[in-house]
Parts: sequence; structure tokens; C-alpha cells
Amino acid sequence: MKMTTTKMKNILMERLSKGSRTFSYNRDQEELRIEDKETTKGITVALSPLMAKYEQSGDKAIEELLYYVEESLEVMGKEQALEGNEKKIYPVIRSASFPKEAKEGVPFVTDEHTAETVIYYAVDLGNTYRMIDEELMEKEGWNKETIRSMAMFNVRSLPIKAKKDTVRGNDFYFINHNDGYDASRILIDSELKKYKEGMKGSMAVAVPHQDVLIIADIQNNAGYDILAQMNMHFFTNGNVPITALPFLYEDGELEPIFILAKNRPVEDN
Repeated sequence: MKMTTTKMKNILMERLSKGSRTFSYNRDQEELRIEDKETTKGITVALSPLMAKYEQSGDKAIEELLYYVEESLEVMGKEQALEGNEKKIYPVIRSASFPKEAKEGVPFVTDEHTAETVIYYAVDLGNTYRMIDEELMEKEGWNKETIRSMAMFNVRSLPIKAKKDTVRGNDFYFINHNDGYDASRILIDSELKKYKEGMKGSMAVAVPHQDVLIIADIQNNAGYDILAQMNMHFFTNGNVPITALPFLYEDGELEPIFILAKNRPVEDN
């Protein structure tokens, strides 16, 4: 039988129903909220992207989401500390539309990045991470500059290995370590500059979802269309989508671009 959002919602509720969890469903937004009654913390699942992934991957899409939700809820029920976890603090890239505060109204610690993306900061907990909010920062007597410095130092220490594909005369480099910080590697400007030095054409960069960074050497007009299609595919199928728009990289700056008819890039001003 064909999967519907109602069936999907019921499957999730059945599989996630344990302990003191409560569920609420926003029919207009097609979002299911799972909350722990004791901690009053929870997570909201958008069903439309999940349905699209289910069409592609079947039950694997559901299992991946269930794992992500269970890990997140487990973390939310525990006290986290910054002190002693200095080497586990990393920057995390999210879309500009990502919530700027926790459900309790406490703002996350963020920095501007591009018109499409925002930098958040997180404490790595192994299989998941906890976003750093201002309450946690102030409780430990830290400031944003300290968190930013530690996070940037730590992300620069991550390995960067790329798989290269050449399509119709254009080179594409895929960075995909699946450690939760592939998109964060876009912040390692020294690495981007190295790629730029070896480019034959225009350099474009994309972070369609959390677990991939695409660097492209666009050497002909077809390259823009290929990048746009590739980026949209990753964006649609990623666990944590970020942006379907790629960026042109020039003079150390990232400019979001719309790729229109006849493969002409137009900067998003």
C-alpha cells in the first residue's frame, strides 16, 4: 500500500512511544513534535522531506530518522558541560531558516555566515551533538569569542579527503567523512584557497546537507547545470538539509548564486 503522511506519522508515533513521551501534530505544516514530558524538551520532524526520502530509500529512511530522534532525545535529557569538552566544540552550518532559539526561548550561540547559512556551535557527544545556547554559555562563564575560537581550531584539525569526479569537462570534489561536520569544513578558508589556486575555471562551493561539502571547478556552461542538479539531489536526500543554492567563491568570499536558463549564474544580492 502507498505510504501517506498519516501512515508515516502513525509509524513514527508507534516506534517512538516509550516512557513519558508526548506527541503533537501540526496538520498544516505536516510536522510531528516528540517531547519528553519530564524534561519538556523535544524534537520536531518535518514529514514532507521524510516522505521524499522514503520514496528514494524505503524503510532505510525511517530507520535513519528514528535513530537520529532517539539519540537527540537521549542527549536532551542530560546535563551537558563545556568545561572539559574543549576539544569537542565544533561549528555547525545550518540554513538561515533554522530556529535561532531552543523551544524554551533560549537563543542559540550563532554567527552570520552567508545570506543562506548561519554558523551554530555544538558540543560533540559521539553519535550526536548538543547545540550550545546562551544559557549554557553563561552558566559556565564563557563568552562567544572563546567558543568561536575553540570551534574554529577544532574544525581545522579535521581531515579533508575528497573524491573527484569529472563530468562533461568540469571537476567536482566531494568531501564526505560522515562525522557530522562535512558542511562545517566550508569554514576552513585555507583549504578553500588551496582549491582555488588549482582551479582552471570558476570555483563554486555547495553545502546541500550536513554530511557533504562539494567543491566544483566550473570550466564550461554545462558545469553550472550539473552543479545545480547535483546540489538539489543531495539537498532533497540529506538527513539535515542546508541549502539548495551553491556559492561562487571569489576573493575569499562566498556569494549564493541562482543557476538559471542557459546555464548563466546570477549572484543573489
